[in-house]
Amino acid sequence: MRQRPFQQVDVFTATPYLGNPLAVVLDGEGLSDAQMQRFTDWTHLSEATFVLPPTPEGRAAGADYRVRIFSPGRELPFAGHPTLGSCHAWLAAGGQPRTAGRIVQECGVGLVPIRQEEGRLAFAAPPLRRSGPLPEDDVALIARGLGIARGDIVRHAWCDNGPGWRGVLLASAEQVVALRPDAALLAGLDVGVVGPRGKVGVLAAQPAGQDTAFEVRAFFAGAGALIEDPVTGSLNAALAQWLIQAGLAPRRYIAAQGAALGRAGRVHVDADDDNDDDGGQIWIGGHSVTCVRGEVRL
Repeated sequence: MRQRPFQQVDVFTATPYLGNPLAVVLDGEGLSDAQMQRFTDWTHLSEATFVLPPTPEGRAAGADYRVRIFSPGRELPFAGHPTLGSCHAWLAAGGQPRTAGRIVQECGVGLVPIRQEEGRLAFAAPPLRRSGPLPEDDVALIARGLGIARGDIVRHAWCDNGPGWRGVLLASAEQVVALRPDAALLAGLDVGVVGPRGKVGVLAAQPAGQDTAFEVRAFFAGAGALIEDPVTGSLNAALAQWLIQAGLAPRRYIAAQGAALGRAGRVHVDADDDNDDDGGQIWIGGHSVTCVRGEVRL
């Protein structure tokens, strides 16, 4: 074991302790998979990351660093709040990107561009691995697991961008906050729930008097229990791709997540115009703040 630089970062908030915390080990070299998983499980956080030099292939393709992302009981090929939190910690520790204002992260899904904008970081939403409507059996099971009628699910879709999210749209943000999920029924499923503050399909950027357009909740299995994630970048990235393409959300909006857990996460969604350099790329952004800085013995 040796002392390694460490930060605990709160992501999708500018105010400490209102977002989603992330453990970041800034020197993961020499650690085994088992050591990374054991430390992650010990933190009792939704994710921990381990920053490493890019692989030779990644470096040749422009990667600034590589990150491995673990959640309780498993490694993830990609996750959103660990992407932003790891980048925030890497920059705060003196990391210098090859291109000013633009960072390239290497992870399990490949290279993920990250850009700096208005005091926030934003990652390019990776393409969906699977899309289209969910099987009806899954929808019925999710409805029972959420404690709602099947008819309360207005739309549904695969939102698989690494984590295999099953996305369901309810009629209102209030319905989303009121959910009381059944852990036994939802066991083994990664479920994302979203509801608008206005009417479904009305593309106002934000309803009058509201700072957010949607409320989001995320449920996934981890270490033998159903976990609710406070604020989830990968889910919001996948939901944005689904909702914008389906004409159910504007190209720029802010989603709220975490209210049911006493948090106040804010996720900024920004889809480039089709004629921009990035060709309609969707960016998922938010503020991050370091709450703990020091060393960890690993």
